[in-house]
Amino acid sequence: MDDTATPTLDVIHLTADIVAAFISNNSLPASELPTMLISVHAAISVLANGSSATASAEPEPEKATPSQIKKSITPDALISFVDNKPYKTLKRHLSTRGLDFAAYRARYGLPSDYPTVAPNYSAARSALAKSLGLGQGGARAASKATASDATDADKPKRGRPAKTAV
Repeated sequence: MDDTATPTLDVIHLTADIVAAFISNNSLPASELPTMLISVHAAISVLANGSSATASAEPEPEKATPSQIKKSITPDALISFVDNKPYKTLKRHLSTRGLDFAAYRARYGLPSDYPTVAPNYSAARSALAKSLGLGQGGARAASKATASDATDADKPKRGRPAKTAV
């Protein structure tokens, strides 16, 4: 045997061992078995050759055009450029794919004022915060404190009266 046949046999044996181990622990339809064998063999071959699988498998995404950017912002959702699905907020969606918002903007050429949250969702959260009195800062808190001090002096004290000396 020559040296090139041995690595090929090793890749085939590794592929067979991995697929057999997977099938012994999981159910797999017979129609999907060839697809799984091919994908596992390809992955092992790429690793055996030492080349990067991500460099060839993942092409550089195209930058979004201004019209695509405008269409991606709807009142109720933002359309993701990653999977073209609508989301109220992109933070969780991007974090599951290993991106932060700055990397997402750079990857698709989005402007710095591109929203992270859908406009209607943002307005609803803002209205809720205002109804709860959040965001008023020290001015409203100070006026409440002076009003409560004035009302405390007018109220009778609670509890048992103090003992008097006899």
